[in-house]
Amino acid sequence: AATSNILPVIKTQYLEDVSVKQIMAGAVRGMVESLDDPYSVYMDQEEYEEFRHHIEGSIGGIGIYVSVKDDKFVVFSVIENTPASKAGLLKGDIIFKVNQKLASEMDVDEAVAKMRGEPGTEVEISVLREGKLKDFTVVRDIIDIPTVESEVLPGEIGYLQLKLFASNSDEAVVEHLAKLQQEKIKGLIFDLRDNPGGDLEAAVNIARYFVPQGPVVYIVDKKGHTESMLNKQPVQLGVPVVVLINEGSASASEVLAGAIKDTNSGILIGEKSFGKALVQVLIEMRGKDALKLTTAKYLTPNKHDIQTKGIEPDIEVVWGNVAEEDPQLQKALEVLEKQLEP
Repeated sequence: AATSNILPVIKTQYLEDVSVKQIMAGAVRGMVESLDDPYSVYMDQEEYEEFRHHIEGSIGGIGIYVSVKDDKFVVFSVIENTPASKAGLLKGDIIFKVNQKLASEMDVDEAVAKMRGEPGTEVEISVLREGKLKDFTVVRDIIDIPTVESEVLPGEIGYLQLKLFASNSDEAVVEHLAKLQQEKIKGLIFDLRDNPGGDLEAAVNIARYFVPQGPVVYIVDKKGHTESMLNKQPVQLGVPVVVLINEGSASASEVLAGAIKDTNSGILIGEKSFGKALVQVLIEMRGKDALKLTTAKYLTPNKHDIQTKGIEPDIEVVWGNVAEEDPQLQKALEVLEKQLEP
């Protein structure tokens, strides 16, 4: 009733001409913001198009992942050899302003959308780093997100890094695992550090190679109805597995890490994960805009609720100084070497 009363007042008395479409879009955005949920977001046509590019693994922007922590927008990770890394942005930076607009006045998707744009154009970003404000001017570029990388480490140990659960990440992981198996690896390190999540279905598909037959994750809706996403066709890797996690491992990363931990299919090493166990659905609207809405939460196979709690590693290794050699990776190699001892 309030909307129908206010609409004609704005149309007849507001100083500038404004379309009904613009007013209604603002009303919808306000409704979603009233939920006080940083993961539920209304996207107009342009924002939705950018979101789709992001989840499909190719994006125009600066090359950072951003998440919400303590109501602040924190740089989760910086992709190497991108405009952001070249400009000097660092993991842990707190986004303060984007193009002179305060981060506190935006939701996270709007802040990220402002950083994206045409290649060659500039975006001004102000961040808080160790209590000091730092300003950066970053030139946007096409960011091709390499979601999966792999190599064989000394001792015939396979190393597989998954940086994002894009819609095609499961296919890419299968290809990389096949290559590693051709190299006759004796153990595998699966690196999910700083992986912010993404496509849940891709995570469940990847889980086939790491957990036994049975539930990978449970989805619980507001009425308490529980749906299980199952691994119906497990594929045996036949080698011991260590999984690396840290506070940047979130959402779909935690689905996979939680399933591996609960089923004792591998050893988790690193630091406690982020703790995002909320499930969003994407609802396309008639006007080519979209709503990303939290509709459920997920539980691990042993029905642990990790929302805001995260997943504790089996072996904690804190990597305090990023300048030093990777102690978490070194610990993973040490653990696998012990397991492989005759």
